[in-house]
Amino acid sequence: MKKIFVSLAAAICISGTANAQVLNFEGIAIGSGGTPIGNYYNGGAGTNFGISFFGNALAINSSVGGCGGSGNFALQPSGCGALFFLDGGATGMNRSAGFTTGFSLFYSAVNSPGSLQVWSGLNGTGSILASLGLPTTPNGNSLPGCLGRAFCPFSAVGIGFTGTAQSIVFAGVADQIAFDDITFGSTTPGTVVPEPSTYVLMAAGLAALGFVSRRRRAMQV
Repeated sequence: MKKIFVSLAAAICISGTANAQVLNFEGIAIGSGGTPIGNYYNGGAGTNFGISFFGNALAINSSVGGCGGSGNFALQPSGCGALFFLDGGATGMNRSAGFTTGFSLFYSAVNSPGSLQVWSGLNGTGSILASLGLPTTPNGNSLPGCLGRAFCPFSAVGIGFTGTAQSIVFAGVADQIAFDDITFGSTTPGTVVPEPSTYVLMAAGLAALGFVSRRRRAMQV
């Protein structure tokens, strides 16, 4: 019975891990400048979530906390990296397989507001399934813990929608907004809701354990 329990527990843990989809932009930026994200999460060096980013989407590391970057931000929700763009009025990401329910993220926009748009097609095409305004956030230059970095702290936002989306557009003023911990399947960033297949596996595992337990009790009578 112990072997069965261990095997089932391992399978449940592996399934939950495989379904986790949080983009934290760690390990992408090279040197002190910004590095194109491109296909990092689409068969590149990162976890393959089938997600690709627009050409102007960059990952950059903070210049504080031992991160070795040049980003003017601090107290980011995780690690060193964040998403930003230096040209145009927006950047974005595609997931050709589509995604549903909703997503969430952290952002910092000190001087100018931004917005999010969820689109039914790739590259911000088709129909807008949902949109959300992103107000300006506090300037961290004089805030405790921000170490004199303007883009600090980051604020959490989430957005739900119906239908199937294939792209997200992150709009704002170039070099004036940063994003981190983009999370799919939850309106709370960094919190991953297990997919239905995970619940099915958990239910099957509990049922199997119950059967084995009842069988052992019957044999001991």
